[in-house]
Amino acid sequence: MSLTSAATLATLDKTGPRRITDLAVAEGVTQPAMTVLVRVMEESGLVERKGDPSDKRVTLVCLTEAGASYVRTRGQAGVDAYARLIDELTGDEVEALAAALPALLHLAELESHAREESDR
Repeated sequence: MSLTSAATLATLDKTGPRRITDLAVAEGVTQPAMTVLVRVMEESGLVERKGDPSDKRVTLVCLTEAGASYVRTRGQAGVDAYARLIDELTGDEVEALAAALPALLHLAELESHAREESDR
């Protein structure tokens, strides 16, 4: 699976159903490229298209259960990989990493707010 496909699934998992044009902007690709990507993911059973109940002219891309399962599995694989790597650190390095967590969490919040602002 391409990085853009995985990122698109993660975006849908975080934000819920989105228009193809919104997904294209969020992932930094053209609308035609996102249309092709969505079609491939739809054929794979990871996403589906549904009408927007508030505007019948709009089609939304939604995660299927298989798509949500993929996102969860990929996330857990990342957690497991980091856990194995952290086990290789010394005690002092683990303490330094733990001390850095508040700053890292703040960075993640800042990134999330910046992304929300750019999506508006």
